[in-house]
Amino acid sequence: HLYDFESLDEKSERHFPEFRGLRGAMREESVRFFTDLFRNNGPVLEILDADHSFLNADLARFYGVSTNGFSGSDEWRRVSGLRSLGRGGILGQASTLARQSGASRTSPILRGNWISEVILGEKLPKPPKDVPRLPEDESLEQLTVRHLTEKHSTDPKCSGCHRRIDAYGFSLESFDAVGQIG
Repeated sequence: HLYDFESLDEKSERHFPEFRGLRGAMREESVRFFTDLFRNNGPVLEILDADHSFLNADLARFYGVSTNGFSGSDEWRRVSGLRSLGRGGILGQASTLARQSGASRTSPILRGNWISEVILGEKLPKPPKDVPRLPEDESLEQLTVRHLTEKHSTDPKCSGCHRRIDAYGFSLESFDAVGQIG
């Protein structure tokens, strides 16, 4: 799900000016993570629960990890202890979090649906055609993303799927739309 991530340009530059410069590093983290997992025959649970990842200095700074010892943004290192920073496995990687978000806000619905379908292998029905979309900028509505989603989920046509996906998406709400803890 990261094939064209480096060209992902839907993020609001006003809200996330650093995103454009970090897209390549975000994608590279995921590639290095999976390459290491497969080459070293890592346990499948590490996909979700690893306490490490691969960072360069720019991504380490973005994640709030010390950059001591990095010689520059071209150097990649395996960094352990990420679980204590609220990260770990692919659900804590900025590429996953950014891909499953909107342009200027998070999306518990996109994130929860992705976890249900991609990670858990569940097949969910398509949303009904007449369901209104959530606003892209919740600040215009004076409601949080959580409240907008909960309000949307009261529609009887939608509530069945939302009961299955929303909790997964809400569990990632500590990350903003580009994967930074906010």
